[in-house]
Amino acid sequence: MMFMEKLDIPSGTQVSVENGMVMIKGKLGSAGKKYNQKFAKVKVEGSVLTVEGSSVKEIKKRAGTAEKALASVLGEAMVSVNSGIVVKMKIVYAHFPMSVEVKGKEISIKNIFGEKIARKAGIVGDTKVEIKGQEVTVNGIDRYDVGQTVANIRQACGARGNDTRVFQDGIYVIEEE
Repeated sequence: MMFMEKLDIPSGTQVSVENGMVMIKGKLGSAGKKYNQKFAKVKVEGSVLTVEGSSVKEIKKRAGTAEKALASVLGEAMVSVNSGIVVKMKIVYAHFPMSVEVKGKEISIKNIFGEKIARKAGIVGDTKVEIKGQEVTVNGIDRYDVGQTVANIRQACGARGNDTRVFQDGIYVIEEE
């Protein structure tokens, strides 16, 4: 039994495959995804992208899992290069007013819990961060880059060594699109 997933390529999206790399171009930009050629084969036939698992007996089970995961990642990438990924976050504080600003590829969070030194969170890849009042908007094309940027912000706001039920200041996700 061989595993195979077929994905329809949306109109306005270009997909090319070469040497273990799938390049997907859409109206917002392009995304590249690497894959292990030992476990899966990727082909573009017209407007259909085919992901096929390996038929080698020793790796057949892992190849099926890898094929399904790769198909999922490529499907998400085809959607995100056309519509993008947007995560909205809200700045919340009770005692000390925080200020947040973007400096290059870094977000600086000042006066959280009354600390004198600013905490920093890295911006990953081509992700863009906008701050308007108490709302932080993180958007980009790659779901993993946007997710890692959001995780970096959340981690930088953690109440280190304190009870999180009491010290609830931070930046929290309120909406994902």
